[in-house]
Formats: sequence, structure tokens, C-alpha cells
Amino acid sequence: MTPGPIARLGTPRLAPYVFLAPLALFTLVFFVLPLVFSIWLSFTRWNPLGAPSWVGLKQFEYLLTRDAQFWATLANTFVFAFGLVLIGLPLALGLAFVFSRARAQALWRTLYYLPQVTNIVAIAYIWQFVLDDRYGLINRALAGIGVAGPNWLSDPGWAMMSVILVMIWYELGKNMIVFSAALQNVDRSLYEAAMLDGATVYEQFRHITIPSIRPAITFVAITSFITGMGWFALILAMTGGGPRGSTEVTALYLYEMAFQDLRMGRASAAALLLFVVIGLITLVQVRLLNRGTQEP
Repeated sequence: MTPGPIARLGTPRLAPYVFLAPLALFTLVFFVLPLVFSIWLSFTRWNPLGAPSWVGLKQFEYLLTRDAQFWATLANTFVFAFGLVLIGLPLALGLAFVFSRARAQALWRTLYYLPQVTNIVAIAYIWQFVLDDRYGLINRALAGIGVAGPNWLSDPGWAMMSVILVMIWYELGKNMIVFSAALQNVDRSLYEAAMLDGATVYEQFRHITIPSIRPAITFVAITSFITGMGWFALILAMTGGGPRGSTEVTALYLYEMAFQDLRMGRASAAALLLFVVIGLITLVQVRLLNRGTQEP
């Protein structure tokens, strides 16, 4: 009898490692090695046309003490990321709560999830047309009722809010599905007991729904924040970081630094700093959102 493929490995104990080897190799080649290389690059000055030279902490010193644009983009990044959390999370939770009590829930979830399966560049161009100052659908609708619409993407005071709202719209369906799944797992007997006690819908939402789905809230808050801190494709396609740098986020800044200015070492240092900032704020988020949930 011809031995099977597992038997030919010599021992069944090796089989799991053999099956995991392709994934481990993929992770090593495309994640671990680039990460280590990027960390090493952050201590060098390197133009891809030449050889890297070791400069120690000078790239970090420059970014933290002399690069005003880095700090400006970091401020824009915080505005963008916290905008996604503070506006997008309550909106997604509220809509999920409303549609959890409506008919044809699957249809609504499908409709709201459609942006997630649409190319982000196509979405950016569509919203550019919708938000166009002169011919955009929104400003034309406002003009129909006698209201002069703002310059959504060409006014520094409106551009960041515009891209935040578009990003919230893009992420809305994904977050709604997370909240919908969490809402379905809430014990219905709690709502029945609350209604017998005369609790209003708001009181049920505050004292039953929110505590019961806290893990989902934590997950959406953290993933939305990380997305906002590292996302730049939508901004690159919609505004290119303008007008006058009002929508230039750190991820876009280090992308331009690396692939347009070819300052790979400084871009790697900026990426490492951004990674540290994301990690620290994520830890703070986890502690704040989990406060009061520990067992006594």
C-alpha cells in the first residue's frame, strides 16, 4: 500500500508544521523582514540610487525638533482619526440599533456594505463630483433652496471635514455589521424585564445595550482609530493633501517623502514614530473603554 502524504513526512508530528510553513514563510518575507528592514532604515540616510549611510538618531531628531510639517500632518492625522471614531462610531451604532428592529435587515446590511467592495479611487472620484463647488450634486441641491453651499474640497476650513464624512460613509457598513452581530447576541429577556419595569427605549439602550456590546464598541473604536491614523488613499485621490496642506496626514507625508523625495531613511523614521503613537493611543483607548467592566 502506498503511504499517504502525511505518512511520507516521516512522523505525524511534523504535519502541522509543514502545513503552516507556507503561511509562516509568507509572513516572514512580506511582513517580518520588511518591518526589520524599515526599522534599520530609520537609523540611516538612504536614497535608493545610492548606498545607505548610518546616522543614528538624527532622522528622529530632525522629525521631532525641526520638521514643522511632520507635526502639522500629525495634527491632521489626529483630527481625521478621532473624527472617524467620535462621529462614525455613534452613527454606525445608532443605525445598527434602528435596523436591528426593522424588517429586511439583510437587505439594509448589504446596501450599507457596498462601499467596502468598491474601489477606493472610484469612490474618491464619485465624491469629488458630488462635492464639486460649482457643479456638485450637494451644492446644486442647496442652491435649489436658496442656500450657497461651501467649497467642500477647495476651502481649508471644509476639506478635512469633507474627507472625514466620506471616510465615515465608506466604513459605515462594516461597522454596522459588527454592531448588528453584537446586538443579536444581547439577551432578549433583559429587554423584556426592562419593559415590564417601564424603561424607555433610551433607558434600555443606555443600561442594557451599551454594556452588553462593550467588546464590539471597543473593537470598532480601535479599528476605526487605527484606520484613520494609517489611511491616506482616499485623501490622496480626493485632495492630494490640499488645499494648503489642510488634509495632508502623516501617512501621506511619509509616502511622498519616500517615493517622491526618495528620502527612505527619514520616511522609515516617520513611519516608526507613527507606529509608536498608534500603539500608545490604542492602549489608552482599551483602558478607557474597558473601564468598569472588570469583575469585582
